[in-house]
Amino acid sequence: MKLADIIKNCGVVATSGNPDIEISSVTNDSRKAGPGCLFVAVNGCGNDGRAYIGKAIEAGASAVMFEEATETTGGCCTDSFIGNSVTLITVSNSRRAVAMAADAFYGHPSGKLKLVGITGTNGKTTTVTLLYRLLRSLGYECGLLSTIANYVGPKRLETANTTSDPVTINSLLAQMVEAGCEYCFMEVSSIGVEQDRVTGLEFAAGIFSNLTHDHLDYHGTFAEYLRCKKLFFDNLGAGAVAITNIDDKHGDVMLQNTAARKVSYSCRSMADHNCRVMEQSFEGMLLRIDGAEVWSRLIGMHNAYNLLAIYTVAVELGIDKDEVLVALSTLESAPGRLETIHGPRGLCAVIDYAHTPDAMENVLKTLRDVAPDKHLACLFGCGGDRDRTKRPEMAAVAEKWADRIFVTSDNSRTEKTEDILEDIKKGFSPSGLAKAIFIADRKEAIRTALMLSPDGATVLLAGKGHETYQIIGTEKKHFDEKEIVTEIFAQCSTI
Repeated sequence: MKLADIIKNCGVVATSGNPDIEISSVTNDSRKAGPGCLFVAVNGCGNDGRAYIGKAIEAGASAVMFEEATETTGGCCTDSFIGNSVTLITVSNSRRAVAMAADAFYGHPSGKLKLVGITGTNGKTTTVTLLYRLLRSLGYECGLLSTIANYVGPKRLETANTTSDPVTINSLLAQMVEAGCEYCFMEVSSIGVEQDRVTGLEFAAGIFSNLTHDHLDYHGTFAEYLRCKKLFFDNLGAGAVAITNIDDKHGDVMLQNTAARKVSYSCRSMADHNCRVMEQSFEGMLLRIDGAEVWSRLIGMHNAYNLLAIYTVAVELGIDKDEVLVALSTLESAPGRLETIHGPRGLCAVIDYAHTPDAMENVLKTLRDVAPDKHLACLFGCGGDRDRTKRPEMAAVAEKWADRIFVTSDNSRTEKTEDILEDIKKGFSPSGLAKAIFIADRKEAIRTALMLSPDGATVLLAGKGHETYQIIGTEKKHFDEKEIVTEIFAQCSTI
């Protein structure tokens, strides 16, 4: 593909060299650069891609695109590369440029299928995973871009971020088009929006789930966090549908400036699509969706919202309502979401990814509603090098709902686990602190929680969910809570 065709919407400021050369690949990773490659030097968070231009050229890159240096952006001197046989392109915004270049190089793949994006604090992974399963069960070929994994049709590919970089996204979308996919369901994070990772993508639908406390270590303020979420809907085209949860106090705000067709859903008030929970147990719940009753294997009010969102987007994209309702009854939750493991003495361990105050409260409240007379224990920690302000809030939530609390490590990263536990401790009242046990080693904390819980107790292990690792310091170790719980239950049938 001609370089000139790739860069025409990239905000080019200046070029040096031949813009009509053939380009065979686009990358923002200098390690992947080579002959025929366009290397885009992206200014990332604390990492200036211009520092790797020399390496990309040494590797044989045919063209390099970079953001012009200013007093604000700083960066390395690129003047030394002028006069080289490599074509140099200066752009005003490198993040936007790489997104537009990837979109052009891969032939605008998002416009060749129905791309559905969901944003919000909680429920993104569950919603996109269930949408993927729902549409495949109805005979549609689909792709999935999620926190847990990416799928091109039935083929699973590992993922590193909630929202991947634009080159990876467009490459995967192109593979989906090639594989005959009609739909793709994608998690859209606030950081991904702010960093232009979804710029240039053509969405058929956008969904807003909810907005609660998260990622303030990156965004700085809740207002900025909200702005980045809203920006996703501001950028939707007139041909798209914007779907919002109006029970969330930010639901209407999200769609204020969108050009897309607006659709609402609610479990509490009047909306375009409504849901009510009629009854529930550990086996599932009976829902009334738009006047029709449907049984789901999922439990909890948060999952009622997730299922309603799934139903809404499917119906709004033209799929038969009755077919959708039948398919909903067959769905199982995403990995690491309210997964239960039953053990000796009637114990039930529940593994869930809940790692924000709101998400953990949703899960604890669900477990209380389903089994109000059972002892409820909660084990949780908080990630290191992340938003510290939510740590005491997590403590307050655990104190409100749990009979006994076990505070432990999560992914401590480069912070001391003991310092994280001290931050959490500040959120407990004296009575809450009296029922809390602090054990830094997470495996030992799990064992202790199961040993000390009375017969028939429910023990929530919050924060890890589908993750099969734990990061302590800079080391990433295998850590699978399902394996650990199963091992503990097997070791002692009379814990």
